[in-house]
Amino acid sequence: MTNKPHLLLVDGMALLFRSFFASSAMGHYIRLQDGTPTNGVQGFARHVLTAQSLMKPTHLAVCWDMGAQTFRNEIFDGYKANRPAPPEEMLPQFDMAKRVSEMIGWQNFGEVGMEADDMIGSMIEKWKDEAAITVISGDKDLLQLLNPSTRIAFTKKGYSEYDVYTEQRFKEEYLIEPYKFADVKAFMGDTSDGYPGVKGIGPKTALQLIQTYGSVEGVLENLQALKPAQRNKISEHLEMLQLSHQLAKIHRNMAIDTELDQLQLTDYEYGTFEFLESKGFSVIAKHARSLYSFV
Repeated sequence: MTNKPHLLLVDGMALLFRSFFASSAMGHYIRLQDGTPTNGVQGFARHVLTAQSLMKPTHLAVCWDMGAQTFRNEIFDGYKANRPAPPEEMLPQFDMAKRVSEMIGWQNFGEVGMEADDMIGSMIEKWKDEAAITVISGDKDLLQLLNPSTRIAFTKKGYSEYDVYTEQRFKEEYLIEPYKFADVKAFMGDTSDGYPGVKGIGPKTALQLIQTYGSVEGVLENLQALKPAQRNKISEHLEMLQLSHQLAKIHRNMAIDTELDQLQLTDYEYGTFEFLESKGFSVIAKHARSLYSFV
């Protein structure tokens, strides 16, 4: 990292879900006095506090999905339709996570109709020349956002292990430019997001096509050069290919009406975590005390 500001962009929903399922699998819901479960929220906050102590950002923003419906559902009603509804114990934790985030002093961002990925992509686009940027997520779609000043840390194990991708690592492994990852996804589809791409074309072939022809358009211009079986599959699923490309592309042009210096982190105060503890979030408070000395 350079002497520039170091901006940490957190995929809030990814960490919230991860934390919820990791602890609920063992029946740990860590309830408030009124019975409201907090396991996802407390795990999310622990994750961000640990990342902060490891990665030493100077600035931080937490990005959220704002409801299940986005513009992607409008262009394809099967988008994420195969995902089960969140468990009942998780429902009160979506708003709670944002409140706790604010109590700690982090700023939340999200826009109805868009995904957290689009907010992250737009923030990277806005500040890529001003800051060194690290994104924390579990979502491989974000690989398309890599650039010389941006790295992506994928959650791996516990609260402190990450699989970190830089632009250089991506290019060495995939032999394409990061932004072309959306073209690969257009062919291979995404089962977790519920769009099929081109039926019969898997990740390996999808990547080879983009390595060879550069883009979805490049492949379509060279259909005659493909093996007949591949040509037929693509011709047969042309509409879904183009739709999948639209769904796979992360937007980078959302209006971000915040300046970078507004995201600057300040030292934590002991009273912040004392207050959180009094509200029932003792796991967060204990974790913060183990990581930070307070002013």
